[in-house]
Amino acid sequence: MRRLRLFALALLLLGPAPPSAGEIVRAQDHDAYWLWAGVKTRPELEKAKTLYLLQGEIGPDRFGEVRLKAQGGTEPGPHAPTLWLVYRVRSLDWTPEIFAAVNRRLARWRDATRVAGVQVDFDASTHGLKNYAAFLGKLRAALPKDCWLGVTGLMDWASQATIEDIEALSETVDELIFQTYRGRETVADIDAYLARLGRLNVPFRLGIAEGAAWSPPTALARNPHFLGYVVFLRNEAEDH
Repeated sequence: MRRLRLFALALLLLGPAPPSAGEIVRAQDHDAYWLWAGVKTRPELEKAKTLYLLQGEIGPDRFGEVRLKAQGGTEPGPHAPTLWLVYRVRSLDWTPEIFAAVNRRLARWRDATRVAGVQVDFDASTHGLKNYAAFLGKLRAALPKDCWLGVTGLMDWASQATIEDIEALSETVDELIFQTYRGRETVADIDAYLARLGRLNVPFRLGIAEGAAWSPPTALARNPHFLGYVVFLRNEAEDH
């Protein structure tokens, strides 16, 4: 059922065609973006269909206690795009207070605008995907039933994880976005990673970095599980 909802969502959210082979990723060629703390307002955001807004970081403080640290400058208010509230996660040892804080933040946003769901940005190791899926099951149970749950994924998952581990994630989350970049650049040997996506029976999107070189392979457009792109925005000054 979740996969059916994903394909329905794709019909609404798929934006303009990606850049042609060999071009640099440009924000204006897309309509779905990650908006991290410190990124300035820009014209592309006004026509965005989907925004992934950073809300905070969850991880150990200097005393080793796992806490939620608020981040991101955007406050709840009317927004035209569909929103996802994103948390950068460095530890899965969440206390009940953290689950409650995520829900309170979600409720605040939903009082002001339309929020599709919560996205977890966690660099789970490939061999740790089973434990990650178990954690995500707990998070889903804590969220409202009408709140979608999404995750970012490493390209290593596509090439090294077992089909069973990936499908376990797909049964728990509504959206899986593979990150094709490290820092400001597309990962080396990206074509080899993308070729491995053909073995997955899981709907997915690809995260690409603004300003990075991107050459989408022909096979990607023919993959029935490919739902489109999300661009990680940067301030223009960072590119110089």
